[in-house]
Amino acid sequence: MAMTSNLRTELIERAQGVRSNAYAPYSEYAVGAALLTNTGKIFTGVNVENASYPLSMCAERNSIFKAVSEGERQFDMIVVATHNGGSPCGACRQVLAEFGLETRVMTVDADGEVVLDMTVRELLPEAFRPEDLG
Repeated sequence: MAMTSNLRTELIERAQGVRSNAYAPYSEYAVGAALLTNTGKIFTGVNVENASYPLSMCAERNSIFKAVSEGERQFDMIVVATHNGGSPCGACRQVLAEFGLETRVMTVDADGEVVLDMTVRELLPEAFRPEDLG
């Protein structure tokens, strides 16, 4: 799908908007994500923390799992919104790599300013991929 400035703006706004739904009582680090599939659908996600910290789930993975549950498997771009434009964690990078190394990853801060804009391949060099299992 062609990335237009309007679509880019919509993704940023959706990621920022959904961020208010994050459940982050422990870290107070609210994260929102907006994932664009190659069919043009947008799936959002937020981080959901848990008192048993390892059971928490990141916004990026929540948006990916929502998309996959709806039959989507190819992603064009994900926008991740935090207060400071923080980069996706290693687990999120690995899950993104499962579905393609050319997915564009953009992070924005609370003002909507782009902090990071690169592909999954650039974020996770030498990614472990499904073909590595063979």
